[in-house]
Amino acid sequence: MSLWRQLSRGIHALVHRSAADRDIADEVQQYIDEAAAAFEARGLSPEDARRAARRQLGSMTAVHEQVRAYGWEHIVETTLSDIRHAARRIRRYPGHATVAALTLALGIGASTAVFSAVNPVLFQPLPYPDSHRLMLIWDGQGGTRLAVTFGTFRELIARNRSFESMAVMNSVQLTLTGVAEPERLDGQFVSADFFRVLGVRPALGRDFEASDDETNSPYVVIISDGLWRRRFSADPTIVGRQITFGDVPVTVIGVLARGFENVLSPTAEIWSPLKYDTALPLNGREWGHHLRLVGRVRADLDPQSAVQELGAIARTTLAEYPRPRWAALQDGFIANPLQDELTRSVRPALIAVAGAVILLLMIACVNVTNLLLAQGAARHSELSVRTALGASRSRIIRQLLAETLLLAAIGGVLGIVLAHTTLDALLALTPPELPRAAAITIDKAVLAFAAGLTTLIGLLVGLLPARHGFNASVPGGAPQHSMRIARGHQITRRSLVVVQVALALILLVSAGLLLRSLQHLFAMPPGFNPNELLTLQVQTAGQRFRDADTTHRFFAESLEAVQQVPGVTAAAFTSQLPLTGDVDEWGVHFELVPRAAADETHDTYRYAVSSGYFDAMGIPLRAGRDLDTHDIAGAPLVAVINESMARRRLPGLDPIGQRLHIGPDSGPWFTVVGVVGDVTQASLAVTRSDAVYVTPSQWRFADNARWLVVRGQTDAAALTPAIRQAISAIDKDQPIIRVAMMDERVKTSAANRRFALLIFEAFGIAALILAAVGTYSLLSGSVTERTREMGVRAALGASRSNILALVIRQGMALTGLGIAIGSIGAAITSRAIVTLLFGVTPLDAVTYVGVAALMAGVSMIACAMPAWRAARVRPSVALRFE
Repeated sequence: MSLWRQLSRGIHALVHRSAADRDIADEVQQYIDEAAAAFEARGLSPEDARRAARRQLGSMTAVHEQVRAYGWEHIVETTLSDIRHAARRIRRYPGHATVAALTLALGIGASTAVFSAVNPVLFQPLPYPDSHRLMLIWDGQGGTRLAVTFGTFRELIARNRSFESMAVMNSVQLTLTGVAEPERLDGQFVSADFFRVLGVRPALGRDFEASDDETNSPYVVIISDGLWRRRFSADPTIVGRQITFGDVPVTVIGVLARGFENVLSPTAEIWSPLKYDTALPLNGREWGHHLRLVGRVRADLDPQSAVQELGAIARTTLAEYPRPRWAALQDGFIANPLQDELTRSVRPALIAVAGAVILLLMIACVNVTNLLLAQGAARHSELSVRTALGASRSRIIRQLLAETLLLAAIGGVLGIVLAHTTLDALLALTPPELPRAAAITIDKAVLAFAAGLTTLIGLLVGLLPARHGFNASVPGGAPQHSMRIARGHQITRRSLVVVQVALALILLVSAGLLLRSLQHLFAMPPGFNPNELLTLQVQTAGQRFRDADTTHRFFAESLEAVQQVPGVTAAAFTSQLPLTGDVDEWGVHFELVPRAAADETHDTYRYAVSSGYFDAMGIPLRAGRDLDTHDIAGAPLVAVINESMARRRLPGLDPIGQRLHIGPDSGPWFTVVGVVGDVTQASLAVTRSDAVYVTPSQWRFADNARWLVVRGQTDAAALTPAIRQAISAIDKDQPIIRVAMMDERVKTSAANRRFALLIFEAFGIAALILAAVGTYSLLSGSVTERTREMGVRAALGASRSNILALVIRQGMALTGLGIAIGSIGAAITSRAIVTLLFGVTPLDAVTYVGVAALMAGVSMIACAMPAWRAARVRPSVALRFE
């Protein structure tokens, strides 16, 4: 029979069931008539021939079913029948179905929400052509990742043969003026090949050319689609038009495509050429470590070959490419795939959260499996009768699986709804440095994951109850009493409770370790007083601020205005602020320290601070004096260093009066006049770094963006409007951004650990509840099945306390075994979060003992109610049982 004929016949049978039955009856009748005719030909009478034909055929009903089973439509029909039967079962027992569906919804919803966050960050390729060929390259001084210099970039462009293109970039903020209200925009200064490296082109206009990146070329920019639509109403004539940033006119040469995603600077909306001097003056910005370098490996090479070539270039110096001491590349380069570099800081937290949701999903599945086993113990009589009536093993298992699949489908739909409603909350908890946050959504891939997970869970959860359900039937159809059959399920159900307790303990131990890590972390002194300290950033923009004196004058007048605000007790400016992600590092060489040792120190934080900064921040002065208003341009150059630097770099020497170079040796000498306490610049978990403090007017250039720190008498946050007004009175066009209290910045600095902790805490609490429910469900069912036994025990003289202890002992024995197994599992799995721990080990005894006690206490409560019910069984109850 042709495929089309089989398909059309099956559809006809499904749509017109009565007509299909008549067709089958006609076929069977035709067979009987032909068989009867054959018997008549052998000499039988017509009546005997028809009787012989019917006897040869057998049961008419069985023949009808056998004929109907040949078509593919039979599979569809029986499947629909199984689903209808499952739906009737769910309507008949709504309580069990609701608990099972909600439990699965919790597991599926949590898994779907976490997958939606993890998938675009860890699994999906970056949104660029052949993104696996993109690599981020760092200067590997001292084995750490250091931004490259423009001079290093120029050398790599000339010497490498493994990359088809390279580009450098630096973040910037510019003020768009002349169009409605001024707006501060994030952007990037980039080399001309930046977009070609990424493999993207502007949707309107053209890309940057090499001539655009020359020092004296006209200013041009490429803008994002969002900025084009928001500020220029998607005007197609924007290309070629001049717009103004500050008071500098620039020409728009291109608009990027609407779907462009800049993973290297997600908030950037404007791009402009670097315009660095290719002559590479030694004292210029061209040799500063402040550029990020990205390269695209040639299609015919693998990334490892490119890494090897970078190492060879670093090891061999050429006369035509001289390198200053601080960019000598003596430690080579660090080069990794761009995606790995972007996710490096958040990968441990995301992997830990993914592991946590897997544990929660397993606990939910075990809980539902146990619930279905308990429910199946009461169905053994039904299944035995159906087996006796001829139901096959596969038919019963298939029908039982249909019930669990329908429950899983309901749980899956509820889980997707739960994931969608909680996704915003999950995003709010994610660390600020999480890449591709805009790509986190419930998309087709997430829905496909949820559908596949739902089906898998439906099968896994249903297999064990289906197997037990069939084994509960007795061949020959003799129904057995539920109490006897339930005993056969006890080992399985008790084992599942043990598994639940063990998995819950693993989650809770991880949460406990992260909690103690945060406690230790926040107990670390940051080196300053973050309480009631307001911080904000003031930036300058415009042609006139290219003059250093103008910039210094603006910040000095702004500081004086802020200090006059009522309620302000201390205020100061600094070029970079601790725990804000600022990285401004310079090489420092002490006059009395041998050069070989100095070559090893290139990671000294440089702070340009105004007078009173240490008092405003609460940084203690250890020796010497503070920087004051006398340390101005023209006065002797002075500096303050931190105590770790003094102790490590000047052992046995008095640091006061020592001279040092900051940056090139050709620069001037600074004299150390003071030593202050250490502060944590990058993170509370990072060892204190070297730091040098100078005054803004004595530094080689004027910082155009500076942090203002303000300490108030009471509520410093309430001073924000008055401070904004004071600065605006000096120059209303200079933006004030990134306003936050310092104690909030301290908390944000541990965002990765806080994110993992909150997820583990939420999942751990859910797991604890599910484990308690599982224990309660098992003991409650056990008490119901053993009611006669409890009555007999009471009749034989057992006291209520004895029966109470019997049931509690049974539940706590399972809990104890689960705690023991879970502790071993936690000791193994907790190593996965070792990078998130601080001040504690993965085997922290306090955490393990505390979690075990919590689990035991909750289990005791779960055991108490069934135990109390068992203790109240009267001896007369035993008489009502067989």
